[in-house]
Amino acid sequence: MPTYRSVDVRTPSGPLELTDLEIPEPGPGTARIQVEACGVCHSDSQLVAGLLPGTAFPMTPGHEIAGTIDALGADAQEWQLGDRVAVGWSGGYCGHCTFCRRGEFMHCSHAKVTGAAFRGGYAEMAVVPISALARIPDELDAAEAAPLACAGVTMFNSLRHTGAMPGDVVAILGLGGLGHLGVQFAVKMGYRTVAIARGGEKTALAQKLGAHHYIDSTATDVASELRKLGSARVVAATVTNSAAMSATIDGLAPHGELLTLGVSADPIHVTPLQLINSSGTVHGHPAGTAADIEDTLNFAALQGIRPWIEEMPLESVAAGYDRMMRNAARFRVVLRMS
Repeated sequence: MPTYRSVDVRTPSGPLELTDLEIPEPGPGTARIQVEACGVCHSDSQLVAGLLPGTAFPMTPGHEIAGTIDALGADAQEWQLGDRVAVGWSGGYCGHCTFCRRGEFMHCSHAKVTGAAFRGGYAEMAVVPISALARIPDELDAAEAAPLACAGVTMFNSLRHTGAMPGDVVAILGLGGLGHLGVQFAVKMGYRTVAIARGGEKTALAQKLGAHHYIDSTATDVASELRKLGSARVVAATVTNSAAMSATIDGLAPHGELLTLGVSADPIHVTPLQLINSSGTVHGHPAGTAADIEDTLNFAALQGIRPWIEEMPLESVAAGYDRMMRNAARFRVVLRMS
């Protein structure tokens, strides 16, 4: 039987092993993708550890997929063989539960997560639900599109759902895999963009990304510096340090928002008085559906926004995953299939 190369994780937190699997046929409502590139995201570690309910082992990680459709199951209207597509964290939704009926597809009661509900993109092929597919514009290479399907949509989709208007001060806390895209999106969306990170040496990086201002959180009080700039309508926190998030709250403008995007189990410290004084809010935002990914890709193509990536071949998956876990990559590792 014909086979394809795939990464297998056989037990929770087990090693990433390259293996050959039989090529699957897509069932009704699914498409088989010939994967060209797949980003290595830190959230993959949650799947590898088996922390998401319903994760079946052996499993294949990878939820930043870019490739082309090479086979279609039944009920795959609007899609054709050869279509260039991306797939992110949202691996599809049912369309009929209470939340779906209200358009809350990211909160579907039967939501699928790519890599948990089905094998992900650390592989030469993947079979995914039709509702998870986003079209890739011609201007984007597969390796550029892959991280935008998760890190990119997380930034773009969350920022466009805030109350910030062009000209408002918007701060991006952190300059990593999410933050380096957040600065680019914020600038192109017309915000007065402030980058916040640790260390004066990152000033040049912030400027290269297009930030209008840089705040070194190790050298000054972040909230005070934000107030000097007119206070932030939005602080988009991409770091996983809850204390760093908390330190920005007194720098919010009236009706300001602390947008939590970095995953942390530690509590954010905020008093009712702080929120009352600014009419402020603290809230999170999930990444986005396939339609949101498509919007993100189109905006990035139009505005020249690109992730900064390190490409590695599939056979180097263990090394790429290790670089991601150690935060050693600048800024996203992307596996490129042969």
